[in-house]
Amino acid sequence: MRDAFLDEQPDVAVAAGELMRDLMSRPWGQVSPSVYETGRLVTLAPWLLGHDERVAYLLATQRPDGSWGVPDGYGLVPTLSATEGLLSVLARGDHNEDRDALIDAVRGGLGVLSGWLAETAVAALPDTPAIEIIVPALVSLINAHLDGLDACGIDRLPIPEGMSEGPLTLIRKRLESGAALPDKLLHALEVAGGSAASAPAVCPTSIGTVGASPAATAAWLSGTELPDPGHHARRYLEAVALRHGGPVPVGLPITVFERGWVLSWLARSGIRFDVPPEMLADLRAAIGPEGTPAGAGLPPDADTTSVALYALALLGMPYEPDSLWAFETPTHFCTWQGEEGSSVSVNAHVLDAFGQYAAARPEQAPRYAVVLARIAAWLRERQRADGSWDDRWHASPYYATVSCALALHEFGGPESAAAVRSAVRWALDTQREDGSWGRWGGTAEETAYAMQLLLMTGPSAGDGARAEAVRRGYRYLLRSADPADGPALWHDKDLYLPLAVVRAAVLAALHLAQASGLVVQQAGQL
Repeated sequence: MRDAFLDEQPDVAVAAGELMRDLMSRPWGQVSPSVYETGRLVTLAPWLLGHDERVAYLLATQRPDGSWGVPDGYGLVPTLSATEGLLSVLARGDHNEDRDALIDAVRGGLGVLSGWLAETAVAALPDTPAIEIIVPALVSLINAHLDGLDACGIDRLPIPEGMSEGPLTLIRKRLESGAALPDKLLHALEVAGGSAASAPAVCPTSIGTVGASPAATAAWLSGTELPDPGHHARRYLEAVALRHGGPVPVGLPITVFERGWVLSWLARSGIRFDVPPEMLADLRAAIGPEGTPAGAGLPPDADTTSVALYALALLGMPYEPDSLWAFETPTHFCTWQGEEGSSVSVNAHVLDAFGQYAAARPEQAPRYAVVLARIAAWLRERQRADGSWDDRWHASPYYATVSCALALHEFGGPESAAAVRSAVRWALDTQREDGSWGRWGGTAEETAYAMQLLLMTGPSAGDGARAEAVRRGYRYLLRSADPADGPALWHDKDLYLPLAVVRAAVLAALHLAQASGLVVQQAGQL
């Protein structure tokens, strides 16, 4: 895949074809390993193949200050998980690593955590899934270790202001009573501790996953010291662990999510590529009356459903978007039933889905006029004063902004033009000196989003600032490493990188730049 990014003028169509073959050969999806999830498997499944490699991964990914992860509160969950996982290793003695190295890593993690937790209120933390129950659960586990390790010289860790163990207690009591949990909680079943082990109301899917999560699956299996080799949940964990040589991603499979986003990025940008017919058939079949989940073991959600519907309509297979009405609220569309908060990117994708279907079926367009106007108005109301948007499903405002601006440009009506222009100005104002865009530093992923925004929201001819920004961004992308090298920016229990999705976003930006005519004359200089 990297070869496609080395040429002065990459052959985007060839790279898109390679990407299609990748998706078909790895149908569960391509996701970066997760410090959080790997730490949970170190604690919950030391019997699972790749245990030593998971411990080594945690040691290798610790930052010099003793933390794991990235700034702005995103490091709390992975640092808690890695620290607790290494404490579990020390307590069991089931490791091949230097004990002093393990102790040093734990001391570093505890030192960082004691400062963070004492100073952090819940309002200052990122809005990542289940953070309000993950943090108290891990603090409790670490404190239990510390009670038995007086030599550490570390005081018990506090729970951040605004969090408590109350919700955990309710979850555990519910499981112990034999009652089922809401589907969305299964993705973080590991927070239930011993109450999750063999919980009778929890049923793994046919492929063995609980909540599309290795940690949740391991928690459910933890009631058995060594699960039967033929157990489908154990076989799922083994398959996931083999993908990265021990470390595991935060969620797998992500089949529908990955295919929907890849196909929509590529098709929206106008890249000509052949889609395997079975991929489209599978995407269509995944959409039921209540929508579709991102992958097996997750509840249906409006985001995955709308992007899948949008991709199908773009590719000549428009399908009635009736399933989206299940997510309608009086003001907006929720990600799933019972969601706390709201997402601008989800609503932008719903706007795409309804709008593209109405474009493909003009006779149906009047039916969707009112909802299109309502969603567009809701999105405009949530635009920041600087022209950007932010969102609960991605760490970068460039993802939220490209999602909202493109949807408003195509389906938001003339009253959305000012909001789109404001987004373009923000993108122009925030480009870095090296031609990139990014929240913490320039990245290929965020640069691709900014370039899509600039190139798909109006003509660049005669717009010198926009044209120059595109040229600089294009040169940056050509100099960049494989975009799948990261960093992870997508929200789950910790940040993750959907590799194929990011590659598709970069291919879309490269193609748009080439098709614009703005970079052709510079090819010999790049």
